[in-house]
Amino acid sequence: MIKNADPLDRLTPFGWRGGVAVTLLLSFVSFVAVGYFTVYWRNADMDFMVIYNALAMNDSGAQAFFDHPAYLTILSVKAWFALLHRLGLLDAWTLSAIPPASDRAAFDAAMVSAVHAGRVAALLTASGIILAFAWAARRLVSDWRVAMLAVAAFAFSGGVQMHLRILRSEMIAASFCVLALMLLIVAGRRASLGRPLIVGLAALLCMLGLENKVHAILLIAAIPVLVLPFGTAAGASVDFWRTPRAWAAVLAAAVAAIAAAITAWPLVAAGFDPTNTAAAGLKPLLLGRLGLYQLALLGVIAACMVGFARLWRVSAAETIAAMLTTMTGAALGLLVLDVSYDINDVVVVLNPLEKMISYVDAPDAAGSISGAIGLLLSGVLGVIRRYTFVLQPSARPTVFLTWLVIPGIVIALRRGERQAALQAALLMLAAIGIDTLGVRRGLKVEYFVFTDPLIIIAGMVLLERLIDLRLSRFAYAIGATLLVLHVGIGQAEPVKMALKRQGPENVCEWNGYYMPRLALPWCAPPNTVPRM
Repeated sequence: MIKNADPLDRLTPFGWRGGVAVTLLLSFVSFVAVGYFTVYWRNADMDFMVIYNALAMNDSGAQAFFDHPAYLTILSVKAWFALLHRLGLLDAWTLSAIPPASDRAAFDAAMVSAVHAGRVAALLTASGIILAFAWAARRLVSDWRVAMLAVAAFAFSGGVQMHLRILRSEMIAASFCVLALMLLIVAGRRASLGRPLIVGLAALLCMLGLENKVHAILLIAAIPVLVLPFGTAAGASVDFWRTPRAWAAVLAAAVAAIAAAITAWPLVAAGFDPTNTAAAGLKPLLLGRLGLYQLALLGVIAACMVGFARLWRVSAAETIAAMLTTMTGAALGLLVLDVSYDINDVVVVLNPLEKMISYVDAPDAAGSISGAIGLLLSGVLGVIRRYTFVLQPSARPTVFLTWLVIPGIVIALRRGERQAALQAALLMLAAIGIDTLGVRRGLKVEYFVFTDPLIIIAGMVLLERLIDLRLSRFAYAIGATLLVLHVGIGQAEPVKMALKRQGPENVCEWNGYYMPRLALPWCAPPNTVPRM
């Protein structure tokens, strides 16, 4: 009886809710076994940077870390520390509460408690994002079993498993943008009266993601194009948006957009002020002027929205309303920077590519066309090597999924499923393109959260359309093998970090720049080593 069972049933034995619960439970077990008790300075980059800023801000100090700028991560940890202190669970919640480095035992005890609290915050954040991904995945496909496999693939991907136990900016940034993409796909497939509000929510999520890590701009730029082929006949505008009453809703959306834009304008003006960008060490990327590619991106977004409307019979009123709610969502997201205002955050968020150029391993080459092309080609080669896994192994089990997605695109084309093939192909191209640029930063395991979800969504799309492939002879064996590899390889990097023998001395290369008011016992005074 088991032998003849549907392979998808055998691969999802706990059902939908049970499967999600087991996924979270296994992630928690992994967190406790390899992560929570790891020596507190093991993941100092960025654990120490985030925790230092949270401690300083709870001491009525200013935020000092603006590179990413990790804005939401720092604010959430700051609030988490304050909450734990009010509950009597954390004494080391401010910078002044950390004992001096000369008292090594007391310093270690305080930092251990702060880092442990930070790691719990990372676990809670990742768990919430997994639940949000599960909610969106369930609405993306009709078969809950396909959604469950996608949730497992996402939760046990190398990037998510690493972010479960460390404080970094990528998890929130990437996941907010991925959730925005999934919301837009769902909204594009099924029309509703409030669809423009969903589009506005997606814009808000994208802006919040950008505020946490500027690298999110790459995913944000891809989203408008990725959504284009996801329309359906059921996505045509509902009757309301084809009546004169719809223009009253458009007027209301325009009023809201204008009000939000006026409120956010001081931030925009400050972010593009040449004096402020120069003070932040940023140089204009194009033609010596700021804001050019940002305007181009706005044009691409508008063009894609018009293109989607023409392709899938979305009315002019609804399209204009969606554009206005997009403006409102982005402006409201930008206003979040006023919660803890610093001009450096504003400048970095509004000029993301200028900031990213300073991260690449050859910034001078990236500044010329020929040099940029050379870096791009070498990046493509690096991605191909990594996707083979054989030429360059990594703690990224999702590469095995690409071995099925790419043949799946070919099969879909041969069966006449051109729309599904196009959807999956665009998702894969976006993943490859973003990874190509990430190679210049070593494409670390923490960066996988930007592109692994795109590969997983491509797999969902194909499996839903090619569902009969589950009845093939080796379907269960392949699926079970992939699940085991996925879970196992996803733990490789956390285990490696926990078992490393390297000491904390490398922190001394940057602590003077990123943590000027916190002396470390293993670093020589005066703790003013320049940034490396």
